[in-house]
Amino acid sequence: MKLVNDAKKAVALVKKARRSRAAYREVTGAMRQQGPLERGRFQIAVYFADGDVNMYQIRQWYRPLQELAKTWPVVVIARNATGAKAIVNDGALPVAFVPEVRGVERFIERQDIRIVLYVNQNTRNFQMFRYGRRWHVFINHGESDKMYMTTNQYKAYDYALIAGQAARDRLARTLWDFDLDNKTLDIGRPQADHYSGATPFADDGRTVVLYAPTWEGDRPAAAYGSIATHGEALVATLLADPRYRVIYRPHPRSGIVDAAYGEANRRIIAAVAAANAADPSAQHVFDDKPELGWQLAAADVAIVDISAMVYDRLAVGKPLMVTRPVDPSADVDESGYLGACDWLTTAGSADIVPELTRVLEDPDTTSRLAVWVQHYFGDTAPGAPTARFHAAITQLMTKWERFASE
Repeated sequence: MKLVNDAKKAVALVKKARRSRAAYREVTGAMRQQGPLERGRFQIAVYFADGDVNMYQIRQWYRPLQELAKTWPVVVIARNATGAKAIVNDGALPVAFVPEVRGVERFIERQDIRIVLYVNQNTRNFQMFRYGRRWHVFINHGESDKMYMTTNQYKAYDYALIAGQAARDRLARTLWDFDLDNKTLDIGRPQADHYSGATPFADDGRTVVLYAPTWEGDRPAAAYGSIATHGEALVATLLADPRYRVIYRPHPRSGIVDAAYGEANRRIIAAVAAANAADPSAQHVFDDKPELGWQLAAADVAIVDISAMVYDRLAVGKPLMVTRPVDPSADVDESGYLGACDWLTTAGSADIVPELTRVLEDPDTTSRLAVWVQHYFGDTAPGAPTARFHAAITQLMTKWERFASE
């Protein structure tokens, strides 16, 4: 068995290497065709060292960054060939593909980069941190109560843009001697001003349920995924009931660590297809598109795992349930919203209809959510998060000018 597994791993590594080389050839060809970026045009860069498997982390920032670029042009510094290829193909922002450090140095020499934004904690971020006389700013790729949100790596950045008071409280509890007041700026959730995508079905009276699980995690403390524990049972029940329409939106990394988790994901996708074939009017949706927005707005109720999706949905102010992790080692911070949310256990997922009815018909749901929305995101009126995001960037630009003139 070990020999078989080793052989499979070797084959996977060969395929990955071939794919990476093909992506490298394609993206370097695109860069040559594009020609050099205009010298001195950019003062804001987004540093992205990941491959295409983590594109969701930067794609959710496209629309806010495009809006920001109307004031300060924004460029993406891409270090990985598959990630760079995906960003180039998306065409959302200008791209500098610099896989080697000397390429980063040449790019820095040609541009007046004053702010570098980071959407994740890739270890290669440290190759960019070496450049002083500019602000290195962590903007993250979501708001949640996961352990990732309180990593001590926050201290490596000059500043962090955070969602609101809940994030501030979370960091204060966990990070020792971290200057929260001076090193963090509240911006809310600017992505909420740019929800996109067309709803692929008409309102026909069915109750729309969004099931958006996260991946299985790479360690027990982060084992929040529910596809293999909750998902198959609850989706099967809802697909069999003509009163419901399911939007199934799994995390793009589902199954990357645990093959059984990936198999359960594929079974749910197949079940959605089979239900639509049996009843085309059902219009259940398997959603693996990069756009996020219409799903949150269209769903009458959402079922999500402990992830940023909890808080993306929370900002909408509509009913949701959070799956309770089965692994007792999973790190669940119940000091915030997770201490007041509607949990869905594995037993509840097997009898999901009464659970949904309870949440949908609870008269206190709307008022309770409003309190938590304010706590996590502050003012969520249309345009308010974008205004705070731009104000934070303006503040950092002004501070850069002051330091540069000294």
